[in-house]
Amino acid sequence: MKAKFNIIQSTCIPIEIDNCNTDLIIPARYLASTTRDPKFFGDAFMHDLRYDANDKPVADFVLNQPDFSEAPREGVHEIIIGGQNWGSGSSREHAAWAIAGYGVRVVISSSFADIHRNNLLNCFVLPVIVSKEFQTDLFATVKANPKAEVKVDVPNQTVTNLSTGKSEKFDINAYKKYCLMNALDDIDFLLENKDKIEAWEQKNA
Repeated sequence: MKAKFNIIQSTCIPIEIDNCNTDLIIPARYLASTTRDPKFFGDAFMHDLRYDANDKPVADFVLNQPDFSEAPREGVHEIIIGGQNWGSGSSREHAAWAIAGYGVRVVISSSFADIHRNNLLNCFVLPVIVSKEFQTDLFATVKANPKAEVKVDVPNQTVTNLSTGKSEKFDINAYKKYCLMNALDDIDFLLENKDKIEAWEQKNA
């Protein structure tokens, strides 16, 4: 979903699974679908961890726990705190579609699989890389208080644990930062610069 990024302040969903691969994020059987309906992929997000073989909710999985079961909306569960090496495995773009379709806008981890990280950015989900120490601190904070909030300041490229006051800088490609802050995909960006492109073509014809 295209939405401008500025400052996102929200409660978080802690998914403390290292090497959480794309097959866990969205099972392979959903890849055959031809729809791009965000709800379809959002409903499939973490499906085989959320539900058992009889399609009953798994009570001890984080997304089914009362503190974290509420669907994301502004200021609530817009941020996932993930384990290290988030999004490993296959390069399926559907994993990013599922996260975006669920309503998450930011995923924080100490490391991401490169292709998945780029897929997230293309789907208007911001991957934020922090130190392992900061990641551990965030998990501890949310465990102690599920209503704790984290602030992600995109213009200044900082992420702050509002409960402890600890903050870190994060890196983002300047082009992708511009696109996120202006709700532009790659085609939108080209159209925004159409006049400049045509002027360059005429000058260099």
